[in-house]
Amino acid sequence: MSRFWSPVVDTLSPYVPGEQPTKENFVKLNTNESPYGPSDHVLNAIHGAVSNNLRRYPDPSADAIRQSIAKGLGLEKSNIFVGNGSDEILSHAFNAFFSGKPPVLFPEITYSFYHACCQLYGVRKKEIPLDMYFRIDVHRFEGVSGGVVVANPNAPTGIALELPEIETILRSNPDVVVLVDEAYVDFGASSSVNLVPQYDNLIVVQTFSKSRSLAGLRFGMAVGHPDLIDALTRVKDSFNSYPLDSLALAGAQAAWEDTVWFEKVCQKVIADRSYLSSAMEEMDFKVLPSSANFIFVAHPVVSAQRLLVELRKRGILVRHFNDERIKDWLRISVGTTNECAALLVALKEILITKSDADDGAHC
Repeated sequence: MSRFWSPVVDTLSPYVPGEQPTKENFVKLNTNESPYGPSDHVLNAIHGAVSNNLRRYPDPSADAIRQSIAKGLGLEKSNIFVGNGSDEILSHAFNAFFSGKPPVLFPEITYSFYHACCQLYGVRKKEIPLDMYFRIDVHRFEGVSGGVVVANPNAPTGIALELPEIETILRSNPDVVVLVDEAYVDFGASSSVNLVPQYDNLIVVQTFSKSRSLAGLRFGMAVGHPDLIDALTRVKDSFNSYPLDSLALAGAQAAWEDTVWFEKVCQKVIADRSYLSSAMEEMDFKVLPSSANFIFVAHPVVSAQRLLVELRKRGILVRHFNDERIKDWLRISVGTTNECAALLVALKEILITKSDADDGAHC
């Protein structure tokens, strides 16, 4: 602890992002980025925003993109909040809705950024166990709490809840905010956005980093009752009135409008997820049912740690978590068809090497 730190800094265990290698010779399947770049429409919009107007501040209210999103969702601009990636919005939400209250509830295995938010803002938490199949039991999110946070689909499992299950949580918690983090919803799950008009305690957070291929741009959005949006805006304007620059606003606007490219990319990822899952099951991997742009897998013989190391030796990055319950599992992003094929070739080589070693050990 530095003698110059505020006391809270020494208590923080910051979120650890996936490796971002400086060299381009890796097959990068570790951070759930889109395997496909943004469309030409998006790139042209960003290039078009590069002008002398960069000397001016961007619109602090982001009215144009909020209006476009609201129109696309059949809602009002007052239902929409936008920020510098969904992580920033999640951070604002923990501060706006859960500080100084009873413990917030979220699954024991989920996006670890939630833990970091709790530490930063002094939010108390209660982790709800997943069942034996790594599924969320919505009936366990009942009783007194300061709020509820669920990722749908959940991460790193990829398992999604159905909308009636989300409604069960909402009805069980009418007096606190229920935050649904939908970072991966576009790859096969049902969005809770349509429930916003019915529940004034629902806030839905999405990102443009995955399905809209803009992880490097940083843009996220929240959808909820105007009172919740107002709270996020108050926190944002007390932190940074201009979190979205002019280039990000232009790129996000174009990405939202380019529904053809968006749907094409999602369908490609879904198809390759199915291909990858089936192929790995044939190799004796256990693969959880995923509605995300990644799969969560375990092998009955070769440890996740060894697979992680051996894949990296072969130029392929995947993600491993040290949590005791999932230490035998790997999260693997769905890449291009060729990247998925390269992964499968590498895995077969690793498994054959393991089998040969075992045979030699019994000689």
